[in-house]
Amino acid sequence: AASVQVQLVVPVAVVFSPGSVPGDLPSPLPFRDVQEMEISVNLRTSVTSRYEMAYRATTAQEEVALAAATAREADAALRPLQDVSMGSLTMYVVPETSSLLPQGTSVYVGRHRSALVRAGGSLAALHTRLRQVTQVMSFTATSIAAALSDRVPDGRLSPDARRSLKSSLGYEITFSLLNPDPKSHTVDWDIEGAVNCYVKPVLDKLSLVANFSVDSQILYYAILGVTPRYDKESSSFLLSAHSLPHVINPVEARLGSSAASLYPVLNFLLYVPERSHSPLYIQDKDGAPVSTNAFHSPRWGGIMVYNVETPASLQASLPLHVDVDMARVMEVFLAQLRLLFGLSREELPPDFLLESPGNEGLADWELDHLLWAHTVENIATVSTTLTSLAQLLDKIGNIVIKDDVASEVYRAVASVQSAVAKLAMGHLHSAFQASKEAVTSSERAFFDPSLLHLLYFPDDQKFAIYIPLFLPMAVPILLSLAKIVRETRQRKKEPTKMD
Repeated sequence: AASVQVQLVVPVAVVFSPGSVPGDLPSPLPFRDVQEMEISVNLRTSVTSRYEMAYRATTAQEEVALAAATAREADAALRPLQDVSMGSLTMYVVPETSSLLPQGTSVYVGRHRSALVRAGGSLAALHTRLRQVTQVMSFTATSIAAALSDRVPDGRLSPDARRSLKSSLGYEITFSLLNPDPKSHTVDWDIEGAVNCYVKPVLDKLSLVANFSVDSQILYYAILGVTPRYDKESSSFLLSAHSLPHVINPVEARLGSSAASLYPVLNFLLYVPERSHSPLYIQDKDGAPVSTNAFHSPRWGGIMVYNVETPASLQASLPLHVDVDMARVMEVFLAQLRLLFGLSREELPPDFLLESPGNEGLADWELDHLLWAHTVENIATVSTTLTSLAQLLDKIGNIVIKDDVASEVYRAVASVQSAVAKLAMGHLHSAFQASKEAVTSSERAFFDPSLLHLLYFPDDQKFAIYIPLFLPMAVPILLSLAKIVRETRQRKKEPTKMD
């Protein structure tokens, strides 16, 4: 792999409210401090995290905001007073006995880029909490290693770390309604209204990360590739956890969206089981029913089973009319979308309280979390692409590089250097934009049509192609030449007749 050295700088403001300043501070407020950590990837890839901490006391306006009754109200009041630039964080330290945070909670993480932290009694305890919360709100060694998973040696990363989507310039989201039994069920779903109400606010926020397109379809007579097991006790049908991987392949053949797509496709399937297999429930690994009756497949999408209530009367007219509860469905699909992007809130210390992101689906700091990981991944991708291109050009001696290809390579190099420099300055947004431009330019250069025919037909392949064509013609020519040579030699050997 190509060599990559990146320094990630996170500006962090630590603001002490009255009564929260530890007695063992190294110097009076305000002062600055730097904390660095090396993230181990491999011998040729070096990532250093650098937290630039600026410690100060609260202003009069901040004290008024912190006098609010609840942490949520305080977070909303503090928002206009903060540095809102992407990648920057603000930590408000409150006294250990403060009633602003609920009992048993040491850290409250808001919707934006700030957190409320209990003082902890000593500087060491406060540092531990600050380190935890800054990593949660920016990046961890695991999230950066996951972004560079192609470079991490086998066995170093857990399977979960390799599950989130790879960075891409765009994603296509497809919502599919599967109705395998249209004779029994007429299913109505207001997918357009649901997308506008629930999905659009999330994608508007994610538009910084990539371009998104959304489409929907209804597939009739599309059945699962697994026959569910009937359970007499519950009078229902069950899909066990080990059978779920076999569900996707037969269904995927009907979707047909990924074959013609330039970008990764995220599939969200709503499956209304046929009447003969209703109700249908999904089980987890322990055999317990899954509360959402849904599952997701990493880097692919998710499937939700939507059971229809069977009428009490057996003589009910068919097909039954079904109106899908889109709020319940979209809640599941948006949770799966977060998991696909690696935005899980499960692996957190128990004394952390995270504010719900609301209608936007993800908090500002979660957007930053994505940008940190995708920027590093983009830089590594560009480095690998340009190195591969250079190696290929070295192997092909007769290649001609057009000016526009060369300019794309120069542009990619300049953009990736700019991204690395911006990261080292703590400018996350501009670093990410530069890394996207670098990816675009490097791919244009690598896949330029003028290079493709040479990349796919190197010299050894030319020999393999042309020898079968010329060999049949060469045989009689060579035999004729051999005959001429023999005749010439014989003439030389024959004595010359003298009259």
